[in-house]
Amino acid sequence: MAKKPITKYVCTNCGAMTSAWAGRCPQCGDWNTLQGEVQIVAGAGGGAGRSSGTGRVLVPQAVSELVSADQPRLKTGMDDVDVILGGGIVAGSVNLIAGQPGIGKSTLLLQLAYAVAGHASVLYISGEESAHQIGLRAERLGATRNGLQLATSTSADDIAATIASGTYALVIVDSIQTITCNDVASSAGTVSQITNSTHLIMAAAKQVNTAVVLVGHVTKEGVIAGPKVLEHVVDVVLQLEGDRYGGFKILRAIKNRFGSTNEAGIFEMVDAGLKPVDNPSAALLEERQVSDGSVVLATLEGTRPLLVEVQALVNKSSYGYPKRAASGIDINRINLLIAMLEKRTKLNLAEQDIYINIVGGMKITEPAADLAVCMAIGSAARGLQLKQNAVVFGELGLSGEVRHVPFAEKRIAEAKKLGFDGAIGPVLKRTTSGKADSFLHGVPSVREALNQFLEKE
Repeated sequence: MAKKPITKYVCTNCGAMTSAWAGRCPQCGDWNTLQGEVQIVAGAGGGAGRSSGTGRVLVPQAVSELVSADQPRLKTGMDDVDVILGGGIVAGSVNLIAGQPGIGKSTLLLQLAYAVAGHASVLYISGEESAHQIGLRAERLGATRNGLQLATSTSADDIAATIASGTYALVIVDSIQTITCNDVASSAGTVSQITNSTHLIMAAAKQVNTAVVLVGHVTKEGVIAGPKVLEHVVDVVLQLEGDRYGGFKILRAIKNRFGSTNEAGIFEMVDAGLKPVDNPSAALLEERQVSDGSVVLATLEGTRPLLVEVQALVNKSSYGYPKRAASGIDINRINLLIAMLEKRTKLNLAEQDIYINIVGGMKITEPAADLAVCMAIGSAARGLQLKQNAVVFGELGLSGEVRHVPFAEKRIAEAKKLGFDGAIGPVLKRTTSGKADSFLHGVPSVREALNQFLEKE
């Protein structure tokens, strides 16, 4: 007699499972995230019903043999992407790329598939678009190489069987949220479907050493949709960020089992697809006008130095509660820096509206932007500008002290390359060469930086 299917309720946010429905997830506390799903009941022939005594002894291999048998990586045709991946796509790896709708995920993967098809067999599988639609995009991008094969499917079982055939060196699946497993009785995009489909595809890829790239959707908060286990299972997680309507796109590695997560690639969208930007600092500063409230920040994207303009606008508030707004940087960090400036300097900002903008659609997250933001606010509040053509970087503490930041030498070298006369930052006694760099004007506190380097226009 067949066993009755068991219905469990799975949280779409954290993946927690309960036997009864509730309005609030007992694990993560989110409301209305529990969805009912029919669980597969394994019979006596296998799965959970199989006795542990039927297992077999594992046959281990020496690490030296595995290292000597290492296969060369697949080159993607874009040096920046290869660096982010740690040298290329590893055979048998499962890679996940995510980003906002319309950011360019499918465009980038079709470009990479076209480049890899020049020296290996590649299959592009789409569950969202028809083959004709993909063909039109390939024609627009000039990606019509014969080695690139296209297919459309939403069946994880069919995709896994195709991968298990061993015909292709690289398989791209767009996207994992549209794929369904036949043995799971739930709709596409649910926790069970995403988890089981990923495991099925991953098992087939590891068996025949085929590299797989999965496309993932993101939620309105910007995190990867589906259970967190999806990010744990895959080998590499890439995030494509930026403004979908213009500006630069940044590809960074959130997780990488085969390389560093400190690398990032900067691209711009053109008619022929995503194009790497060789000198993003020059492009970001091309239209800059020297005025009060404008400061150039020396930041890092991964280990790559980048110069961006920080703009501040300070205006007397017309209401009882002053407004604070920021684009490209965390507003909570801005509020903290404004409170510190009021306490540690003579700036009176309590009745001022303050607006901060990072030019070019860039998003800055590192604390090294603190000093540049504060100097931009001070410059705008007093109508002053920098005494010299200099870049600014440094982290600030709540006491107003300027703290050290990593890779100061790289920031200074980028400023020299673009013709700046100096840099304002933390006191750097010694560089890696053992000598002090006169190009850097070290300041111990934000108050001294404002008093020493701001002047009337």
